[in-house]
Amino acid sequence: MANITAADIRKLREVTGAGMSDTKKALVDQDGDFEKAKAWLREKGLAGNAKRAGRTATNGLVDTYLHRTDPQLPPTIGVLVEVRCETDFVAKTDQFKQLAQHIAQHIAAADPLYVSREQVPNEVIEQERKIYEAAAREEGKPEQALPKIIDGRVNGYYKSVALLEQGWVREPKKTIQSLLDEAGASLGEKIEVGRFARFNVKQA
Repeated sequence: MANITAADIRKLREVTGAGMSDTKKALVDQDGDFEKAKAWLREKGLAGNAKRAGRTATNGLVDTYLHRTDPQLPPTIGVLVEVRCETDFVAKTDQFKQLAQHIAQHIAAADPLYVSREQVPNEVIEQERKIYEAAAREEGKPEQALPKIIDGRVNGYYKSVALLEQGWVREPKKTIQSLLDEAGASLGEKIEVGRFARFNVKQA
């Protein structure tokens, strides 16, 4: 396996504009080959994501999705989602509309509670940490291993409740954030989820 340095990652970021984690993954996957890693990022639609991060997404649309468990019955799950982009031109494209629909359908199926991990209240995370610590002690885990175990389980919690960290229901190995990044690379604009609401008759 190639020895990948911080300088290698920084150089690839400067050339492609991709994010830190994406450039590192590209270099690892391509065994340190710079040109292959650069091509990999472009193929995955990840080049340029970091450059778009500072832009403001002030356009977009609100999409809806109604889910029926049976075609003969009325819908029991409904979703409203705000997906943002930079220009009304992109907001009117079929690709952007399809992306919004995919996200609305995902929300109906996966039932996230927040858009991102930053929105999860600190008190919720502290409560989860206490639960995971108690569980780990009950399982007899070594004291020195507890911090790493708890952090791992907290990250798992984020992936279950934060939309951007969930695996897309149609392609679980791809997160919703990756889906947005790929669309942003293809459309050439910053794309993000603003907010959403999910309604379930059975949970009313």
